Amino acid sequence: MTDPRTPPSPTVGRETSGQPAAASANSAEHPWPVRSVAIKVAQWIDRLGSIWVEGQITQINLRPGTRTAFLVLRDPSADMSLSVTCDPDLIRDSPVPLHEGSRVVVYGKLSFFTGRGTISLRILEIRPVGIGELLARIERLKALLAAEGLFDPRLKRPLPFLPGTIGLITGRSSAAERDVLSVARNRWPAVRFEIRNTAVQGPTAVPQMLAALAELDRHPAVEVIVLARGGGSVEDLLPFSDEALCRAIVAATTPIVSAIGHEPDNPLSDFVADLRAATPTDAAKRIVPDAAAELACVRELRGRTAAALRGWVDRETRALTQLRSRPVLADPLREVDRRQEEIERLRRSARRCGEQVIRTETMATTHLREKLTAVGPAATLARGYAVVQRVTGRERVVVRSIEDAPAGSQLRIRVADGAVTAAALGTQALGAKSDGVRGRGSAPHTDTGRN
Repeated sequence: MTDPRTPPSPTVGRETSGQPAAASANSAEHPWPVRSVAIKVAQWIDRLGSIWVEGQITQINLRPGTRTAFLVLRDPSADMSLSVTCDPDLIRDSPVPLHEGSRVVVYGKLSFFTGRGTISLRILEIRPVGIGELLARIERLKALLAAEGLFDPRLKRPLPFLPGTIGLITGRSSAAERDVLSVARNRWPAVRFEIRNTAVQGPTAVPQMLAALAELDRHPAVEVIVLARGGGSVEDLLPFSDEALCRAIVAATTPIVSAIGHEPDNPLSDFVADLRAATPTDAAKRIVPDAAAELACVRELRGRTAAALRGWVDRETRALTQLRSRPVLADPLREVDRRQEEIERLRRSARRCGEQVIRTETMATTHLREKLTAVGPAATLARGYAVVQRVTGRERVVVRSIEDAPAGSQLRIRVADGAVTAAALGTQALGAKSDGVRGRGSAPHTDTGRN
């Protein structure tokens, strides 16, 4: 068997004209005829050899009495197909009945028909892909996507609380579409939908859903997208486990809800979507809030808020009443009056104390004045004493001894009511036992003074 990955040689033997292929270069002056191109393509395809191909049967043309059956094999993940021919007995003798939509693995050899310029795969063996093998492939793909982190909850985007526009991808006139629309509009009548009807099973399902998903993801008004289908067999749900669709869901910027009503076996879209809903009805309930329930919640919250506010006002009122009932707030000026009376009492006491101190000090001052007056010079002079001063020019010296006033000295004698000018005629010493009232500082004996 020839390895299909081996590229063909650029030189292809000899053509039917008998000339080597490389004998003439291809150019505008030397173009190849159509037969040469067709032969080269046929030879290249022939070098591919026999190959195994997997796909989905989209068309079976098996007419009674014919020796060839015609099929169309399509890639489930891309809009590509291939014409297949086989012996009708391969289809009739298949252990599993083959019909449109069946997944198969075929073995055959490609042929290029030079007359029509078409390619056909002539198959010698057909192997239907059973449920177990499909599930095993899905599990392998699931493990691959999980290893890449596409199931990580941190990648899940939150759904908007009240989406203005919802994108819906589902089958045309399907029960899933009716369920989503009716439930959502009953819960919130103002909700809007952007609906894209696509095939949800069969060979064209994946390409159509990919195109619809890309279109809705680009739509500026769509805030969430719902993939909806009302359940089905494992074969029917195969498009929702397609790798291309799973990667497109992860790559989308709009939150996506997978609403495939098939509980026993979850398609892979349930794991990569931002939210998995059990059924299309459940998706509508989880995406669109219930207007009646929200209004009831608002009323309840308003009632609770009002009750809480009234309770707070009542508590503050009671606290204020208790504060106002206290003596200091019941009669705010009472403390001021009490303090004023205390201040007046203290003022009177301070005045009395001040007056008492003044009287005491006045009396003490009076007594001191009297004492000073009694011992002062004026009182002494009033009792008959005199102060004698010797006058020498402008100087005056108190005479304390007879030596201070020799004979002929000019004297000034101060008495109680004035002063007398005199002259010393002489001095006379007194004995120790004599009258010494005029002690130190007394005037000496003069002819006008007092002895």
